[in-house]
Formats: sequence, C-alpha cells, structure tokens
Amino acid sequence: MTQQLQTKYFYLICGFFISVNALLLFNEFYLFPLFPLAVLVVILGFLAIDKLLLLIVFCTPLALNIDDVGLGMGISLPTEPLMAGILLLFMLKYLYQGSYDSRILKHPISIAIMLNIVWIGLTSITSAMPLVSLKFFISRLWFVVPFYFLAVLMFKHLSNIKRFMWLFMIPLGGVIVYTVIRMWQMGFEKEFAHWVMQPFFKDHSVYAAVIAIFMPVLAGFVFYKKYHINYRVISGLMFLLFSIGMLLSYTRAAWVSLLAALGVFVLIYFKIKIRTVVIAFAAAFTLLLYFQEDIFMSLEKNRQDSSSDIAEHVESISNVATDASNLERLNRWNCAFKMFMERPVFGWGPGTYQFQYASFQHSSELTIISTNAGDVGNAHSEYLGPLAEEGLLGALTFLAIVIAVFYSAIKLYFRLKDKELKMLILTIMLGLVTYLTHGFLNNFLDVDKASVPFWAFVAVIVAVDLRENKETGD
Repeated sequence: MTQQLQTKYFYLICGFFISVNALLLFNEFYLFPLFPLAVLVVILGFLAIDKLLLLIVFCTPLALNIDDVGLGMGISLPTEPLMAGILLLFMLKYLYQGSYDSRILKHPISIAIMLNIVWIGLTSITSAMPLVSLKFFISRLWFVVPFYFLAVLMFKHLSNIKRFMWLFMIPLGGVIVYTVIRMWQMGFEKEFAHWVMQPFFKDHSVYAAVIAIFMPVLAGFVFYKKYHINYRVISGLMFLLFSIGMLLSYTRAAWVSLLAALGVFVLIYFKIKIRTVVIAFAAAFTLLLYFQEDIFMSLEKNRQDSSSDIAEHVESISNVATDASNLERLNRWNCAFKMFMERPVFGWGPGTYQFQYASFQHSSELTIISTNAGDVGNAHSEYLGPLAEEGLLGALTFLAIVIAVFYSAIKLYFRLKDKELKMLILTIMLGLVTYLTHGFLNNFLDVDKASVPFWAFVAVIVAVDLRENKETGD
C-alpha cells in the first residue's frame, strides 16, 4: 500500500512539473527546467558543501561570462551564483554557530587576507562609484570565503588537494584542446590567439595565466618518482598539452612568469641563502641605475612589434618604442599612479579604475588601442590597481598577503618530512609565483578562472601548515 502511494505521488509530482513547464514554455519562459537542478545544488550545499565546492572547481574553466548585467558589471555562469550561495551558507552556518576553526583565523595569512577584505569594504563606502565597489567587494567575498576559508577545511584531507588539481586541470585541458583546434583552423596566426579561447576565457592573457599556474604542479606530478608510472605518463601528456596551449597563447607575460618560477625553483631547490639573493638583487639594481641611460636608449632602439614568429614575439617584450600593447600598459600604469596621487588614502573605490582612468590619460601617452570607454581592461597590474582603487593601504595589505604566503610556504617546505607534501607545497608555491609575476603586467583576481586556483593554492599552504604544526605540537 505504501509503495502504491509513493508511486502515485511520484506521478503526480512529475505531471505537475510537466504541466507547469509546458505552460511556462508556451509563455517563452525557458529557465524552469533548471529548477530541479537548483534544488539539488541547495541540498548538496547543506549536506555536502565540500562536494559542491569541488563541483564549482570542475565548472570554473568551462564557465561562461556575461559581460554586462547592469552598471557595467559582468557575471560568470554557473560558478559565481554558486559561490554566492556558498557564501550565504557559510554566514548562516559558521558565523551564526561560531564554530569555525580559530587556528585558521589566527594564521598570519588569514590575518593578512581579513585586513585586506576589511579595507576593501571600507573603501567601497568612500568609493566614487559605491554600487560598482559594492559588487567588487561582494565578489571578492564569494571568491575568498569558499576557496580560502572553506577550502582550508576541505584540504585537511590531503586527498582533496590532488582531487582539486585534477578537477580543474581536466576541463582546462579540454578548453586547451578546443583552443588549439581553432588556432589550427586559423592557420596559427597570432592575431587570432587573442580570442579563439572564447567563450570559455575572455582573452589570451587570463587563459595563459591560468595555464601557467598549473604547469609547475603538473611538472611535480611527472618528476615525483614514487607515483605510479601510469600516473606520471598521464601527467606528462597533460604537461605537454598545457605547454602547447601556453606557446600558442602568444602571451609574453605568461612566458616570463614561467621563467620567474624556474628561477625561484633554483633558489629553493639549491637552498641559496636569502642574503645571497638580496646582495645579487642589490648589485643588479645598482648596475641598472648606473647604466640606465644606455639601457633606455637600447630599449628605444627595439622596434620589434609582437609577431606570429615566436622568436620575434619574444624580442618584442622589451619594445617600449612602438609595441602598442607595451605602450598601453605604460599608459595605464601612469594613470593608476596619477589616480593614487589624487586620492592616496581611500583611492577611487574597488573596481572603479576602468571607469575613472580616462581623464588621467595624457595625449602624448595615448596609443592606437587607447580608449576612454573603460571597456578594454583595467590597470594591468595586480599591485598598481589596488593602489589607485583602494589607496596606499589597499596595496600594502595585498603585499602583506603575498609576503605572508611566501614566508609561510618557504618555512613549511623546509620543515616538511613527507616528500610528497614537499613536492606539492613547492609546486603550489611556484604556481603562485607565475601568477604574481604575471600580476606585474595584468590583474585577474576579479575573474573566477584565476581567483579560484589562486585562493585555493593559498588555502593548501595554510591547511598543510596547520596540519604540520599540530603533528609537531607547535
């Protein structure tokens, strides 16, 4: 009798859903079929939030961006609404119950992150465009809360670290295959490399930056001898695919970021002392100052613009005389500094640079790709952007995060006894090096595809650090 009743209710519910859906489709409302999926996601959020987090990870490389949903703001679907939901669940569960792990909150990296978020919140109030800044502030929260504060809890189970890596890298590999095929159809010409990764990535810069973040991790999987040969072969094939994607992105900043990661690897692997590094940098800086006129004259003589030829494209990196991309960056950086000088304390407001910088451009610094519309990017710097938008403390609190991350990671690396964990921490640290080096020339922490791996990598460092401290009794 109970089974017959259950069957009856099942058919009634299905009939009701089909009837309502048919009526809505007749009235040109097409989103109702997503309702069961939304219910499933909500249930998953309450019962297994870590699984929902991993679902978002898998969806992130494949997410589609809607450029303008009002006030010149965009949103990434389906990831950002899901992140917003997790943010709400976090507030309901942990803030209301007060049961969040206090050791995480007391970690130096967490303190630096919270200071940065608080300052972003304050400067959103004083912003020249409060609504734009409020959206930026909320979006920063829905990146940081799920993929740092919740991810630290998830990464206490070490198996989730590699699970996170592969759940992001597999769909990203699919996007690379899609992009390479489109490049092949276009004859591998450089001008097509700027947009062939659409609709999954907005342009080649963020696409290459995200690929670069994971390349050290894949290299670690390949060369770690204790992994099974099949695992290493698969990792090697993925590394080859990522290398092809990187090469065909024609993104010079990403290429430089990989060289920087290689340099940091050499310093750490061979245990070169900090004092030696500081002396070397001081000597290089002194030589740069002494020969600055000769260097600038040499740079001005470089007229090689970006090109489909790889060698010529590399040579164009130092062209500050005619290369439009390089000159436009200088223009954006000058605008950012001028904006900072006008509002040095609170800045112009988080997320407002692209709407405010136009009046700070000087006619002598304009390039053929300059615009007053604020529709082709921001300050092109992860360091100067906060300086213009959030004032001096905005830039300093972001630098505090960077310093805390690398100080903690390097200490942790040399303290770890587990060789697999040492490899993971080293490669994750090198992945962050690629992004933060790229950050001198671009800024993508307001983009889900870059923000998710960035904050998750930081979370791994904290999770392993806390685990090691607990085991050693520190």
